[in-house]
Amino acid sequence: MSALLGVLDTVADRLVVPGYSRWGLLLRRRGWHDLPSLRGKRAIVTGAASGIGKATALGLARLGADVVLVVRDELKGAAARADILAAVPDATVQVRHCDLSSLASVREFASSLEFDRVDVLVHNAGVLPSRRTETPDGHELTFATHVAGPLLLTDLLRPKLSGGRVIFVSSGGMYTQRLQVDDPEYRTGTYKGATAYARTKRMQVTLAPLLTSRYAQDDIAVHAMHPGWADTPGVATSLPGFHRVTKTFLRTPEEGADTILWLAATTQPAGRFWHDRRERPTHLLPTTRDEDVVAFWQYCASAAGILP
Repeated sequence: MSALLGVLDTVADRLVVPGYSRWGLLLRRRGWHDLPSLRGKRAIVTGAASGIGKATALGLARLGADVVLVVRDELKGAAARADILAAVPDATVQVRHCDLSSLASVREFASSLEFDRVDVLVHNAGVLPSRRTETPDGHELTFATHVAGPLLLTDLLRPKLSGGRVIFVSSGGMYTQRLQVDDPEYRTGTYKGATAYARTKRMQVTLAPLLTSRYAQDDIAVHAMHPGWADTPGVATSLPGFHRVTKTFLRTPEEGADTILWLAATTQPAGRFWHDRRERPTHLLPTTRDEDVVAFWQYCASAAGILP
C-alpha cells in the first residue's frame, strides 16, 4: 500500500463510516493479490447457514478447502450446502449440528469429528438477543455463544489444529466497550443486546493473543478480525434501524468475509486484530484500556470448563 493510500486507509478507519462501509473496501483493495489455494486443507466454519459465515464457507470452497458447515438449524445448513455446491460443484462440504451456546453440544460436536486434522477454524456464530437470556449452563447467551463455546471448542480441537489457524469474527462495535471483568455476563444494569454483543466481541479480541500464547507449542495461529458493516440477515433482523439507514452502502457478505479468507490462506502475525487485510489497533478510546486480562482469562477458562 502506498504512503498516501496508507494515510487514507487510517483516516477512513478512524472515521468509521468510510472505513467500515463499501467505500473503505473500494479504497483498500487496490493492489490486493489473489489468495493461494487451500486444496487439501480442511476448514470448519460456525454459524455457516447464512450471512458472513456462509460467504466464508463458499470462499473457502472456492479456494479448494474441504469445508464443514457448523449450524444450529440443519435444514438451513443443507440449503447453504446446496448453494455452495451449485457455485463450486466439485467442493467437499459437510453439514454438522452444534449450538455454540451449549457446552454439551460443543463437546458432542468435537467428539463426533472423525478426521484427525483441522487447518482452519472460523468462529463466526453469533447472536444479538433483545433481552438477557441464560443458557442451561447458566451463562448469558451472548457470552456463551461468542466466548465460552468457541473457547471450549478450540481447546477440544487443539490436537487436530496443530499448525493451523483460528479466526474470531469480531465487530468494530467492540471499540466502544472495555473488558467487563467485574461483570462479564451482564448480571447488573439494564440489559441492552447491542451492548452485550459489543462487550463479548471485545472479549474475542482479547482472547486472540492469550490463545496464541496458550497454543504456541502447537504452532496454532489465533487471529481476530472485524468484517466492517455487511448486509446480512442477522443485521437486518437484530438491528433494523441501523440496516434501514445504512443499507445503501453496506458491504455484501462476500466482501465482509474477505479478510477471514485472507487470514485462512496466508501467513500473518498471530494474536493481532485485523480489518480489510491490515492490522488495526485494539483500542481507540482511553476509557476502554483498563483491563485485568489475567482475571478475565481465569473467568473464561472456568466458564468454558477448561484448565487456565
